[in-house]
Amino acid sequence: MMVLATDRFGTTLDYQPLRFLRGTTAKNARPGSVVLSYDLPAGAEVFADPLIVKVFFNLMDNAVRYGSKITTIRFSAEESGDDHIIICEDDGVGIPAEEKKKIFDRGFGKNTGLGLFLAREILGITGITIRETGVPGKGARFELHIPASGYRMNPVADNGTAGEP
Repeated sequence: MMVLATDRFGTTLDYQPLRFLRGTTAKNARPGSVVLSYDLPAGAEVFADPLIVKVFFNLMDNAVRYGSKITTIRFSAEESGDDHIIICEDDGVGIPAEEKKKIFDRGFGKNTGLGLFLAREILGITGITIRETGVPGKGARFELHIPASGYRMNPVADNGTAGEP
């Protein structure tokens, strides 16, 4: 395996298959009666720290924990110019407008105050940004903006197993 890069802690940075992240995250989430919906392209991969799995888990855990009336969490992908956007949205109560910028600050929140702060830091290692764009009262919506250089399609498989061990 060719090592593409390492972060300042020596962690190997490489392309992470979105379908594999989906399976790993869903297996660890155990959201109960919440339906997980995925509309992610087969073979899509993002250049990220392997801890991106924890980012997806944290988004789902927060949705279940704080979404109140939540019934669905949906992951999807969009393109915007040269960037690719991975979206995690739910149908819960959403995030109040006055808290949208604060939720990524260290120490802000109802639990440890580290989850979204660390998510932003993990993503930022490879230039991925995250923002919350949901409508209060209609659900949270997190957009992960991936630079064009950090997104690729793996032509090896189109059956959801591309890049899986």
